[in-house]
Amino acid sequence: MENNAEINALVKLLDDPDEEVYRHVKQRLFEYGGEVIQFLENAWEQSFDSLLQERIENIVHQIQFQNVKEDLKLWYLSGAFDLMQGALIINRYQYPDLDEQKIIIQLEDIKREIWLGMQQEMSSLEKVKLINHVLYNQYGFGGNTKNHLDPQNSYLSQVLESKKGNQISLAIIYSTLAQKLDLPVYGINLPQHFILGYVDESKQDGNENGVLFYINAFNRGNIFGKHDVDQFLRQLNLQAMPEYYKPCTNTDVIRRVLRNLISAYENAGATEKVKELNELQDVIADD
Repeated sequence: MENNAEINALVKLLDDPDEEVYRHVKQRLFEYGGEVIQFLENAWEQSFDSLLQERIENIVHQIQFQNVKEDLKLWYLSGAFDLMQGALIINRYQYPDLDEQKIIIQLEDIKREIWLGMQQEMSSLEKVKLINHVLYNQYGFGGNTKNHLDPQNSYLSQVLESKKGNQISLAIIYSTLAQKLDLPVYGINLPQHFILGYVDESKQDGNENGVLFYINAFNRGNIFGKHDVDQFLRQLNLQAMPEYYKPCTNTDVIRRVLRNLISAYENAGATEKVKELNELQDVIADD
């Protein structure tokens, strides 16, 4: 109750014309963290003062951004075991108030649809073709070829709503569904592209890392082999490196999501977002 009284008093001082008073109030509210957001949002709704509303929006955004940074750092330092959790944290950057349970339910619905068609005697190839049928034919997912640089292509909540995404977001959805069904499908970090590999975990040899075949989630789950990756690299005049053929880490995937977002916002001229996303990238940068 004592905190509530101080927070209410601080919020009432936010429209003070003295910049020094405002800076002090802002810092004190920022120290409270997430618990002040409801107070600030209530004050915003009750005010017709554009300066006060702008100041409130700024403080709320800074608190929410700090929370995203802390969540991402914790995810990274804890081992980055859950790729979907990492993607949801990035989603919070743009959509901090989103009910993430809705995303989980949407994925579970798609998984259930695939599971209903799954037969034990199916080969690996047949199981992937079933995922492709459900994901691309039944649910209508596909690559956003018309507006590839739209930052919304990188936010899972928006991709699940619009059914359109980029290589990385569609690959995250695809591999998450596959792994929920105990299928060893993992991301592969190609230059200028992002694909998936179906891994035979019983025989990961040194050259092909046990990848039975590759999947292009951006192109309706198109299935292809190592020679196609070789050809793609030749077209880019790049030397074939071992990491271009083997699954990458979850941290690598999230770094790629952030790079895509930075590129999209640079293209849109959103310099403040570029700055913040670079800060997020630093949180999970290689030491």
